[in-house]
Amino acid sequence: MSGQSPARSAIWAAAAAIIVLALGACSSSTSTSTSASAVASIGPTGHKPTLAGAGSTFDEPFFAAAFAKYQQQHPGVTIGYSAVGSSAGIAAFSARQVDFGASDVPMTASEQAAAKGGPVTQVPVALGGEGIVYNLSLPTGARVHLTGPVLAAIYLGQITHWNDPALTALNPGLSLPAATINVVHRSDGSGTTYIFSNYLSSVDPAWAAKVGTGKTLNWPAGEGAEGNGGVATAVDRTPYSIGYIEQAYSMGLTLPFAALRNQAGTYVTPSAQTVAAAAAQKPAITPADYSNGNQPGAASYPISGYSWALVYTHQSNQATGQALVAMLDWLTHDGQASAAANGYVPLPSGIQQLAHTMLQQITGPNGNSG
Repeated sequence: MSGQSPARSAIWAAAAAIIVLALGACSSSTSTSTSASAVASIGPTGHKPTLAGAGSTFDEPFFAAAFAKYQQQHPGVTIGYSAVGSSAGIAAFSARQVDFGASDVPMTASEQAAAKGGPVTQVPVALGGEGIVYNLSLPTGARVHLTGPVLAAIYLGQITHWNDPALTALNPGLSLPAATINVVHRSDGSGTTYIFSNYLSSVDPAWAAKVGTGKTLNWPAGEGAEGNGGVATAVDRTPYSIGYIEQAYSMGLTLPFAALRNQAGTYVTPSAQTVAAAAAQKPAITPADYSNGNQPGAASYPISGYSWALVYTHQSNQATGQALVAMLDWLTHDGQASAAANGYVPLPSGIQQLAHTMLQQITGPNGNSG
């Protein structure tokens, strides 16, 4: 990990702008980390670690704020993160171009077997909801209501106009236009797409049979945009459009979220309260059992999920490993304050403990704790 390949340098170049912007927006105040391992962030030789990460755009607003704060509190550590999408992040991590990856769906067994750095430890780092945004001129206070099967039919290309009977039936009293629905989806391999398609597969047999669940899909309808930010921008600029984004990406835009009918029959929008209510229905997760979609409960929002940091279990550099473990331990505990402030839901206490337990598995090159 000591040298930088051209690919790693490119990751750093892309990440630099994120960190500079976040540092400029972050307060100059600092606080002391409660992580006991944080004092080990500088190795015994005085090496000041630089940590490079890549992956999920779902995480980017949270990471930008949290990493800026961490660097203020720990000036001996530099962190860069490139939001290239979960699939590209897994590829960069697997090729050892970065120190950690981030994905909204854990790596599969085959992906882990292909990783060049050996066994992988996957740590839950973020929890968020995915909202269905749309671009319509509606009366103040009016909101589009959707069900999972109707949303699936829109993305299957079966419902093509806003005044389709299936939509007007769900929205009595709302005058929906006769315009064509402009469907927007992700063009890149995306954990956000995985969470979205997993939800549709769970509520609509036609979607499950024709499209299924995955980070990359053969889309039956619509136009692609790169990243959560790309989808948000496309919907914001395209009249009569619809798209799915991590809820933090609605900040600063006037895009409303549709009210989505949950398993209990209640129409809910993504919020800290509704995503937390869904997470409470499944208090225990693992990298093999992580789906948080379509949970029961009247207050549960049906499209939400965890994002995961990808770390090599055996670190080749002691100082880098120590810095990485210290940073991720802070991120999953004290750093969750940045999650709450940026449209995410702080990790439940049980998931924070799981993250701590997973991080204890990380070792250095001599078998010592990372």
